[in-house]
Amino acid sequence: MRFSRLIAILFFPLLAVIAEEQAGTSSKSILATFSLVHLIFTSVDSAAELSAEYEEHAEKHEFQAEVSRLMDIIINSLYTHKEVFLRELISNAADALEKARYNSLQDPEYLKEKPELGIKIDYDDNANTLTIIDSGIGMTKADLINNLGTVAKSGTSNFLEAMAEGGSDANLIGQFGVGFYSAFLVADKVSVASKNNDDPEQHIWESSADASFSVGPDPRGDTLGRGTEITLHLKEDAHEYLEESRLKDLATKYSQFVPYPISLKTKKEVESDIDEEESDEEADKEDTDVEVKDEYEVEDEDEEKEKPKKKETVYDYEQVNTQKALWLRDKDEISDEDYEQFYMAIAKDHMGPLAYTHFSAEGAIEFKAILFIPKKAPYNFMENYWEKKSEIKLYVRRVLVADKFDELLPRYLNFITGVVDSDDLPLNVSREQLQQNKILKVISKKLVRKVLEMIKKLALEDEKLKAEQAKVSDEEEEEDKSSKDKETDWDKFYS
Repeated sequence: MRFSRLIAILFFPLLAVIAEEQAGTSSKSILATFSLVHLIFTSVDSAAELSAEYEEHAEKHEFQAEVSRLMDIIINSLYTHKEVFLRELISNAADALEKARYNSLQDPEYLKEKPELGIKIDYDDNANTLTIIDSGIGMTKADLINNLGTVAKSGTSNFLEAMAEGGSDANLIGQFGVGFYSAFLVADKVSVASKNNDDPEQHIWESSADASFSVGPDPRGDTLGRGTEITLHLKEDAHEYLEESRLKDLATKYSQFVPYPISLKTKKEVESDIDEEESDEEADKEDTDVEVKDEYEVEDEDEEKEKPKKKETVYDYEQVNTQKALWLRDKDEISDEDYEQFYMAIAKDHMGPLAYTHFSAEGAIEFKAILFIPKKAPYNFMENYWEKKSEIKLYVRRVLVADKFDELLPRYLNFITGVVDSDDLPLNVSREQLQQNKILKVISKKLVRKVLEMIKKLALEDEKLKAEQAKVSDEEEEEDKSSKDKETDWDKFYS
């Protein structure tokens, strides 16, 4: 028999004795006390049983050496930037949601079981856990093993090389697709539950950032329907990420323009009426001396007497990213900071853009677009010239249909990041059909022209800057010459 059950068995009779000794205690209060104790011990026991069941059926795997090295670098080198973990996990969740939405374009039944697309942030002070849940594409058992543990993706190798060259740069994490491991900046243990439509079972991936991880069936069954639930068991120095205000600030700071609702668990104090039985109990606790009053005075007091109130803590979810798609807003209402935040959200480059252009094309073909030039060339741009995909996200009527679409810009402009949204393109078509679409070719020509105009403008501004620098340099030379002449004059005088 488990320890918690033994304690409960010993504790219940004691409660009964105490209850009998309390003459004014109602049957409802006794029942509530019993229920609370039962719930506490049952929850503890249930959690322990689920954990034991998972451990019994889970498979143990060793991390690939490169992945272990990667986690070690992230944990030790990027410690001062640990808040980026939330940015990266939300970004991954948004990617999973975009894939789910894209799949729904090909298969109308794809979202049938769980039509809502969104992200939830939950926290538990008692368990010391932070949880990020999305209703995206989810992962199969094989995906959990391959994506999170044993297969070294090319991004992992490139990230390690970039870290060796550039030092501790928190901006590099998202660019190379290894952002998931930033969870270990704040967590001793990470548990990932995931359900994919192609897998009948929901599975859990779990690791404590050591040399191994485990994968097994989720003993809770299918609780997600579809999607992923990442639970972080926080370190002692990471309790700030259990604070509602801190989480809201971070989600707003980094993920304001994520195109899916991000809902944060909120805690509120509300007042409610105390029921008659509770009110009677309070009255019994007061002094029982009776004071005889005039009949009319008693009636007046009854009319003025308000019903007693009690304070309760209630939990709900509140959306923290309330900004609509930036490209749909009036340009005059958008600040440079808004554009910068939007760029950082879609490009996963937190240095901000060098330049941007926001325009609407009207006429026979209409579309809206925002294009950005990054401050730094993409890592290994020339070495990966033929493999690199375009970073333009293509939307049709606000629905993402392709997050990397090579046909929108020529290969030599693949460093450009941005979004294009058209109402004229067909929504339910394959990538191959889109490639042959005449409308897309017209859009492509206009995009190229806008990009070249943006580059030309930068070049002209650079020439003006150089001209101004030359003027300043000439003035400095004249000033230096004048100073030297004065020094020569002073040298004529002997001390």
